[in-house]
Amino acid sequence: MERPDFDSIKDFAEFSRYYWYRDELIGICKAHGIKSPSGKIELYKVIEAYFSGEKILPEKKTGRSKKKAAVTELTLDTGLIACGFTFGNRFREFFSKQTGEEHFKFNVDMVATAKKVKESGDESFTLGDLLDIYYGKKTYAKYDKSALQWNRFVKDFCADEATKVFKDRLKAAAALWKTVRESDKKKEYSHELLEEYKDSLE
Repeated sequence: MERPDFDSIKDFAEFSRYYWYRDELIGICKAHGIKSPSGKIELYKVIEAYFSGEKILPEKKTGRSKKKAAVTELTLDTGLIACGFTFGNRFREFFSKQTGEEHFKFNVDMVATAKKVKESGDESFTLGDLLDIYYGKKTYAKYDKSALQWNRFVKDFCADEATKVFKDRLKAAAALWKTVRESDKKKEYSHELLEEYKDSLE
C-alpha cells in the first residue's frame, strides 16, 4: 500500500500507519499553519490534535531579546535556562564532579530533556533535576527512538546472509526501506520481507 498525500488522509489512525521523516512532519505543520516543534514525538502530538479538530498554533515571538546567562557558579539548584546550559565542556565537567565519572557522557534522555526544557521555557528545571534524569530517578522527556528505525533496518538487512547477493547492499537496503516506509507494514527488516520484494531490488 503506497503512502497517500497528507491532505487525502482521513484521520490520525490512518496517518500513523505510515512512516514520516521529521522534516516531512515539520513541513506538514508549517503548511497547515500549526506549531512545528523540533522533536518527532511533539510533532505527532500536534498533528494528532489537528486531526481531532484542534489547531495548536505557533507561539508568537515576543519583542524581548534573550538575555545572556549571568550565572557563573554552577550548583544543583542552578536553573537549566538561567545558566545557558549546553552540552559543552563546562557542563560536562560539572556533571563529571557530581557523578565521579572522569569521562562523563550525557545520555540520550538528558539530551531530549534539555531540548524540551528550552522549548517550553521551563525556568524551574535545575541541573539537579537533570542529574536525576541521568540516574533514571525521574522522567521529563524520553529520546525519540523511532529515529533509529532506519539504522536498525540497515543493520538487520546486512546481517542477513541472503543479502550478500547484492553488489551494493546499502543501495538495496535503501530501496527496500523506501518500500516499507511508504507502506503500512512494520518498519522492521525480516527475511520474509526480502523474499517478497527481492525481484524489485535487483
